[in-house]
Amino acid sequence: MTQYAIQLQKVFKEIKNSPLRLGGSNPSGERIGFTNYYMEVSGKPFFGISGEFHYSRYPYLDWETELAKIKMSGINCLATYVFWNHHEEDEGLYRWDGDRNLRYFIELCAKQNLYVFLRVGPFCHGECRNGGFPDWLYGRPFELRSNDEPYLFYVKRLYTEIGRQIRGMFYQDGGPIIAVQLENEYMHAAAPWELTGKHEDEFLPGGRDGEAHMRMLQKIAVESGLVAPIYTSTGWGGAPVLEEEILPLYGGYAFCPWNINEAKPEQEPTHEYLFQDFHDNQAHCLGFNPPYPPEKYPYACCEMGGGMQTWYKARFVVPPESVTAMTLTKVAGGCNFVGYYMFHGGSQPVGRHGFLNENSNPKISYDYQAPLGEFGQVRQSYRFLKPLFYFFRDFQETLCPMKTVLPPEAIEITPKDTTSLRYALRMTGDSGFIFLNNYQDHMTMTNHHNVALRLEFPDETITLPRKNGMTLKNGVSAILPFNMDLDGVKLKYATAQLVTSIQVEETATYFFFVPDGLNGEYCFDNASFQDIRVMRGDFYTHSNLTYVSVEPGKECMIELISKISHPIRICTLSQAEILNFWKVSLWGVERVIITDASLIMKQNTIQVFHTTPQIDLWVYPALGNDLASSYGQLTEVTLGMYTKYVITIPLKELKYAMEKINDQKAVLKIDPVSFQDIHELFLEIDYEGDVGHAFIDGRLVHDHFCNGQKWEIGLKRFYPEVADKGMYFYISPLHRGKMVSYDSAMAVQRKFLGDSIAKIHGMKIVPEYCVTISKTNLNPV
Repeated sequence: MTQYAIQLQKVFKEIKNSPLRLGGSNPSGERIGFTNYYMEVSGKPFFGISGEFHYSRYPYLDWETELAKIKMSGINCLATYVFWNHHEEDEGLYRWDGDRNLRYFIELCAKQNLYVFLRVGPFCHGECRNGGFPDWLYGRPFELRSNDEPYLFYVKRLYTEIGRQIRGMFYQDGGPIIAVQLENEYMHAAAPWELTGKHEDEFLPGGRDGEAHMRMLQKIAVESGLVAPIYTSTGWGGAPVLEEEILPLYGGYAFCPWNINEAKPEQEPTHEYLFQDFHDNQAHCLGFNPPYPPEKYPYACCEMGGGMQTWYKARFVVPPESVTAMTLTKVAGGCNFVGYYMFHGGSQPVGRHGFLNENSNPKISYDYQAPLGEFGQVRQSYRFLKPLFYFFRDFQETLCPMKTVLPPEAIEITPKDTTSLRYALRMTGDSGFIFLNNYQDHMTMTNHHNVALRLEFPDETITLPRKNGMTLKNGVSAILPFNMDLDGVKLKYATAQLVTSIQVEETATYFFFVPDGLNGEYCFDNASFQDIRVMRGDFYTHSNLTYVSVEPGKECMIELISKISHPIRICTLSQAEILNFWKVSLWGVERVIITDASLIMKQNTIQVFHTTPQIDLWVYPALGNDLASSYGQLTEVTLGMYTKYVITIPLKELKYAMEKINDQKAVLKIDPVSFQDIHELFLEIDYEGDVGHAFIDGRLVHDHFCNGQKWEIGLKRFYPEVADKGMYFYISPLHRGKMVSYDSAMAVQRKFLGDSIAKIHGMKIVPEYCVTISKTNLNPV
């Protein structure tokens, strides 16, 4: 084995009361506050997990379902922009109806027990036309994003209108809004003015007046009724920070279309996957150089790339491993608040006067390759993040106070270093977690074979694993515990990743999984337990320690009785099974469910979504036998600790046809009967070309920048129009060659010489079924 040794002392993070003059209470007595390291709720550490979802980019009739999906992932905070030009496209004419009904959206967030971070601008960006500024604001005799009085007049009018819409929805009123973000990337970034010609390439001002302007915005916000316990601003890029008044928020993107141009068509690897200490006054971090001592405030993120929007000149495909790996590096570095932009994709609304997109982006699609897609698709990145979120949430009081510890060689590792083992620790005393990362954007990492870690304390050395070293494959990241107390049983280490625990009667059950390539091995201190039983594994004792090697799977279980007679169970799942793992509180009992379907909780029921007509649910503890589903009786069988429920749905017959006009044009005809008794119909288009356009009756309804992936459209939102009139597709060609210019009598003409590629290979429609499961002796609420 290749051993990597790190010398350690017992360490304790110095945690102080925060100098931030932020926080407050709600009518129920709950209180939000801050230490210098993490947020607190009612005096206890709170690990914030925020997902961005833009209400005005999604149909309001589906908000409740989508917010329930967000909540099911383990997210506890919801961030959203209030785009000015979505609400006041014409001066003085505000729209707060339908998909723009901010108040209704906030009410639904409250129903899901999601704290809300409201990003009120006035400048938002978000790949929105003019960064969210209305067209009519252009050409005025004052400077935008400044303290010019005429500009501030319009800002105050906007803030007042927002405040009027959401009066009573703030935390101190009993509502879910705990934070207001002022401006966005101030004095750092801007957006193109879409009124000007593209050749002019004119941008909005990036901002001036620095702290004076941010202070003025906060004053106007308070006067307008936007009063929250927390005020935030984006802190990166040299943006002004109001010390002790506003919590600066950070982030990181690994796929950066703004760094791509004709002179530099390939992106360099980023520093986002290096382990750094973001909460150390003496550290020098790449991409993080705040104007205050880092240990003064918590390091919190609002914009970690949950995916990336395809831009015309940059068409990244974002792997799900990249999102989890960035999460690990941020948390290992002392981040106790992670935020994802975007967590849920959407669609650009079409305005009264035209499209509301930024010109580098599709006119309609704002899918962002997000964990939840533009039509509510549950992506692999969602499934990769969910076990992490459960861990952060359920062990927040353990994790939040832990100090970052880096091996000495960490500072020497660069983004292009593909061979060094990347690891870090977070610890309190002599217990903690090891963070491993073998992912780097735009690089292929070396597979590390037969690796072991040596944690060298003054009074003991922990080598993990003891036998048969680990393999850390390219793209794999992991969190491994050491010296952890499991209800009285001392876990010396595990080469398996902790996810969550539930209490079933008197037994605490812990769920771990073995990341792909690692060998699942546990080590227990014999002095902490009196009996052990292992299913699907082997164990042996050596020097007062018991080592257990496991074969991960639903049947794998370690049962221990602590010295104080507490029984505990440890279940070890495979990487594939943990992607299908859900934790729910259902009918008054905490349960885990393993299924490749997706789930939400709704009104005393559980709703299950799947694209196949048979759904298997492995549940622990069992749901009971007084169950009903929208498709009749569930069949049930007990297998070990799980009860397996099978739901069989009548196969949906779809009636549709694609009529090809030529290689790059086609029409979809679909019978209205296909939409009956179905949750969604996903149209998948296999094509080559530059840009795909979808029309109904001559109106553009969707578009897609070709990036090698299938183009997917949820058809239900276009019903009944799509059934009545069909959907027409046009693929604009991708040119491979060069454009030449030549003179003509009237003007310069341009002609392309080379290959033009535009071809529709085929289409298919995939139905998504929805099953509601309820208790026969309970009424929905």
